[in-house]
Amino acid sequence: MPSIRPFLITAALSLSASQMPALASADDPLIEEAKALIKEFAGQLQSELKSAIQANGPVQAIAVCKERAPAIAAELSESSGWEIGRTSLKVRNAALNSPDDWEIQVLQSFEERKAAGEPVEQLSFAEIIQGEDGGVFRLMKAIPTQDLCLACHGDHVSEPVLKALAEYYPQDQARGFKAGDIRGAFSLAKPLAE
Repeated sequence: MPSIRPFLITAALSLSASQMPALASADDPLIEEAKALIKEFAGQLQSELKSAIQANGPVQAIAVCKERAPAIAAELSESSGWEIGRTSLKVRNAALNSPDDWEIQVLQSFEERKAAGEPVEQLSFAEIIQGEDGGVFRLMKAIPTQDLCLACHGDHVSEPVLKALAEYYPQDQARGFKAGDIRGAFSLAKPLAE
């Protein structure tokens, strides 16, 4: 089993201190770097989704998510040296967003923490995992389901949206959410210099 060192993430990425056996400095540069990348990714994607919905409705938002979300993640990954993506326990694009074992455990802990009363906006987790190739810093930050998301991810999805989802994502599992649910999480990883 790999050796791990958990971190407490402060400010916008805060964890309950009772959840963490060891704490890192609040100004850890990796945490600050990850927070900035998440903010940039989320900001770009949300801006493009809002524009698409305002211009052409939620069906256009599906195309934006399918094409632009992976492109934004790839661009940020290339420019930053981080591996950046999104995942969920209920994925829409299984080929690109299926969680690995570590991500599944973190997502399940987010659900438990939400059930215990922690706000979704504050759910995050980071740790350094030691593997055969050295250490990797991994961080996940929960994505709260917002009203904007419900046209494509909610309980009551329109027929044109259902048709587009069936075309783009025949294995779609990402429906039935309510505002305030955990839609998924941003997932970042960065190999550490030896």
